[in-house]
Amino acid sequence: MNDASLWSVFINASLVNNFVLAYFLGICPFLGVSGKLATATRMGGAVTFVMLVAATSAYAVNLLLEWAGVPYLRLICYIVIIASTVQFVEMLVRKLSRSLFRALGIFLPLITTNCAILGLALFQTNREYDLLQSLVFAL
Repeated sequence: MNDASLWSVFINASLVNNFVLAYFLGICPFLGVSGKLATATRMGGAVTFVMLVAATSAYAVNLLLEWAGVPYLRLICYIVIIASTVQFVEMLVRKLSRSLFRALGIFLPLITTNCAILGLALFQTNREYDLLQSLVFAL
């Protein structure tokens, strides 16, 4: 359990240790769809949703793996969670907004390979964030 306040977790994740600006993680979608504000905003929303689901799932899976005594399966489980979440988001976007689906193009399935999302899951585990801190970190 980490005793960092939610505010310090948020400031740290958004300004000090930003995934794109400090760690250079997740640059491909950032550069690929940043030409139009509307498309970039929607892509950001999709990535944020995947990050929130991945953070919640990673927290729960980490508890389960620690309880079972198999923390070495963490990376494989996180990859499966991220891939499943992205597939769900892709199906949802295709169903709800065909124009958004076409605008995002190849960048929507590329969220699966976005190392920022995997980095989020691994960073939150290494920093021993609780569930609420993990959600704030994902934002």
